[in-house]
Amino acid sequence: MIKYLSIVALALVLSAPVFAEKEFEDHTQMMNHGDGHFMDMTGGMVMGQNTDILPGGCDKIAATKEITVHAGHKYAEKFPGRMFAFDVQEYQFEPCTKLTVNFINDDSIRHQWMMHGLPKYLYPKGMFHLEVTGPGKVSGTLIFPPGDKTYLVHCDIAQHMEKGMKGQLKIGKGDGDLPSIPGVTAYVIQDDYSDKKSNESLSDVVVEEFTEMKNKVVGNDSFFSGLTIIGLAIGLILAPLLARKFKGMSAGEVFIYLVGLVKLGIDITVKVIGWLINLVKKR
Repeated sequence: MIKYLSIVALALVLSAPVFAEKEFEDHTQMMNHGDGHFMDMTGGMVMGQNTDILPGGCDKIAATKEITVHAGHKYAEKFPGRMFAFDVQEYQFEPCTKLTVNFINDDSIRHQWMMHGLPKYLYPKGMFHLEVTGPGKVSGTLIFPPGDKTYLVHCDIAQHMEKGMKGQLKIGKGDGDLPSIPGVTAYVIQDDYSDKKSNESLSDVVVEEFTEMKNKVVGNDSFFSGLTIIGLAIGLILAPLLARKFKGMSAGEVFIYLVGLVKLGIDITVKVIGWLINLVKKR
């Protein structure tokens, strides 16, 4: 028995490095694959780097900036329901700025910091991309184009962006805010863990929305009320069939979807009537 325990203890000691956490790695010795693409065999990657070519419309470098971006699970703790996040969710720079990004992965998995929508004549695939596998750091540089625009920055690993690892980067004044940026803008579809989404409650929501619309537009007009009743009847009949389609939508989103269906039906009816009139005229 003692001999057996000694062998087990020796095996655990010899295998200890296997269970040890990966040490932090600074990826500075990467191979240049051309077109601003650098990578190594241990999980570091830079794509779309540009350190000296001015985008069209930029007469000179407006400013030279450097930021450090952290990525990891711990940065999502302040956003309930999210799993991953960057330490900062919003950035803003002047057009034609030369920016160096030091991307640090604090987790033991793969994370990315990437931008899309850049000029493709200068950035292959229109993308600037930093990637680190496991705890480590990688740095890359790009030069922003002119103009006011808001870019999405995110991790493209499956479900990492959906679980919170995204932000927005504004050039100049930007051209608006992006949806569902943690801590910055509202989620498009807010998480809802209630158990009240039954077919009956969905029908009540539809009735309430149509009634409110009718009262705001024409008050108690009888003709409109008749059409509303017919529309509601059709909606209530179809509600059980469309319950799966509406699952996860807010009341407002359900209302907009139904109005779209009504408009589509009217358009089809008008086209059919026009076709019938033309057919009668030809005879």
